[in-house]
Amino acid sequence: MLAELQLRNFRCFDALAVEFAPGFNFFIAQNGQGKTSILEAACVLLRLQSQRSSTLAPVVRFGEKAFGVSGRVMDHRLEFRYSALRRKVSLDGIEQRPLGEYLRLGRVVSFANTDIELVRGGSEARRRYLDFLGTQIDSLYRPTLRAYERALRSRNALLKSAHPRPREIAAYDLPLIEHGTKLGVMRARLVERLAPLAGEAHRQVSASAEESLRIRFAPGNGEDFAADLANSHPKELRLRQTIVGPHRDDIELAVERKDAQQYASEGQQRTVALALKIAQARMFQLEEGTAPLLLLDDIFGELDPGRRNALLAHLPADAQKLVTATTMQWRENHIAGPVFELRERQLKAL
Repeated sequence: MLAELQLRNFRCFDALAVEFAPGFNFFIAQNGQGKTSILEAACVLLRLQSQRSSTLAPVVRFGEKAFGVSGRVMDHRLEFRYSALRRKVSLDGIEQRPLGEYLRLGRVVSFANTDIELVRGGSEARRRYLDFLGTQIDSLYRPTLRAYERALRSRNALLKSAHPRPREIAAYDLPLIEHGTKLGVMRARLVERLAPLAGEAHRQVSASAEESLRIRFAPGNGEDFAADLANSHPKELRLRQTIVGPHRDDIELAVERKDAQQYASEGQQRTVALALKIAQARMFQLEEGTAPLLLLDDIFGELDPGRRNALLAHLPADAQKLVTATTMQWRENHIAGPVFELRERQLKAL
């Protein structure tokens, strides 16, 4: 899968290069040394987006104007250069426009401590979860999402103006409804396909056949988006924002038929979050025919031995895994794979 990775002016690194093994690859360092940034760079290279940030501007090293990542995947050379003014994407030395051929080479699933926010946090985290999967599964998902976001931003800007003009606002209703309807259908189908995979993963990680997970798509508008938008207009003018649409979509999570956000324990919430991520990985296997790159960012030290071992047992066996940790003491059994220590922005193989 990902054979090597180079980064320049990326987060805290001026330059770094690393070669990966096919299975497990471990990166050990104290907090603040940049180990998470190595995983982020792998994601940015393969998906042209970060699993940590909604934009790429924060990724540029402080004091610099641009960053670059490059690497080798399945005998192909990938390169991505980013600045505020220009993005350049190259595959085997040839600049790519459009990006479909480049993006088909790698799939990514990210696990992190903050994943618990998928359960106990707001709806934005759950929408990002769906969007991160959707953009990798369906080539139409990204352009549909971006078109909806552009229409929404423009419409909200007009609603926030000193003197909102109904005709100008209404001009964005049609693109909002067109792209929003398509996006809602895509998200609903994603949740429908994820539901049985997440339920099975939850049973395996929780080691309980009785404790069930149910997930359901909760759209941010009714079946008639246009009618909802028209009916909400008086309230929109008061609140100065669009109040119905896919930007309000959510996923309802229930453990034993009870709202996981309100009634599940922290351990149960972590199990639900793990199940959602394992479901992503399994969907790639089922629908793409290949295991994704798994980014496991400092999560094993936070899991009890039962959940830790269950997670390791049920990750796709043939997936490449990049794992960060502050120590290897959590590893009860030997897991084959190179171990790198990161100290003072330098990597050393142990």
